Amino acid sequence: MEILHDACENWGFFQIRNYGIDSKLMEKVKQLVDQHYEENLKESFYQSGTAKKLNNKENPSDVDWESSFFIRHRPTSNIHQIPNLPQGFSKTVDEYIAEMIKLAEKLANLMCENLGLDESFIKDAFSGKEGPAVGTKVAKYPKCPEPELVRGLREHTDAGGIILLLQDDQVPGLEFLKNGEWFQIPPSRNNTIFVNIGDQVEVLSNGRYKSTLHRVMADKNGSRLSIATFYNPAGDAVITPASKLLYPLSYTFGDYLQLYSATKFTDKGTRFETMKELAKGSNGFHA
Repeated sequence: MEILHDACENWGFFQIRNYGIDSKLMEKVKQLVDQHYEENLKESFYQSGTAKKLNNKENPSDVDWESSFFIRHRPTSNIHQIPNLPQGFSKTVDEYIAEMIKLAEKLANLMCENLGLDESFIKDAFSGKEGPAVGTKVAKYPKCPEPELVRGLREHTDAGGIILLLQDDQVPGLEFLKNGEWFQIPPSRNNTIFVNIGDQVEVLSNGRYKSTLHRVMADKNGSRLSIATFYNPAGDAVITPASKLLYPLSYTFGDYLQLYSATKFTDKGTRFETMKELAKGSNGFHA
């Protein structure tokens, strides 16, 4: 719990192992995604405008060197509308996503516990009328002849909630920003899941858990696999910081010290709650 809290509060990303999902299922998902790319997407990507610009030594700075599509799972699925999927793709992915949802909700519950919130706070906040939204971005970052001219994926934070990434076990490229320095995330051996926090968890946690800038670098030696599942708020979910986490406003330090002297060795969260109530009672103004 302490390691998870530190990762969420100070990094915004982490890796998990031994999470209880059948490794054969994970390998089958990766194999089917690779098969679909090789049979249906690879040739068209290298004939695309992005590839042609790069072959002409142009710098396509407003595009990403990726071949990707998005599968919606919850509340409704679009997987049967995606053309040319390999046999067994839909069934395998459905099994995989059921496990990913369980894992995302377990992590959400643990985050809530670490934040002093009700266990289901994140899930409830994300739910809207039909429950949290879940989708997967399936991507390949093809071998790139001029990696210095283009990003695989430009710098960004993720808009949603909790992101679970099953990535390539050979080809690197993913990088996260920490204190002004880009950290290279190594390929995921043994189906390690890489997790990062999206913008909505930052809002719900009142800034305690922060989303982090990340990017994908293009690679000239290999094509990188990325299967990123997003556990997100529903479209109609109303996002607001947890009231228990909102810092108290407009109190004097003298008032705080008076309370502190009697509660120094208790949970500071209780002090903040008390000060918040006192601030409300005085309309936030002091003489």
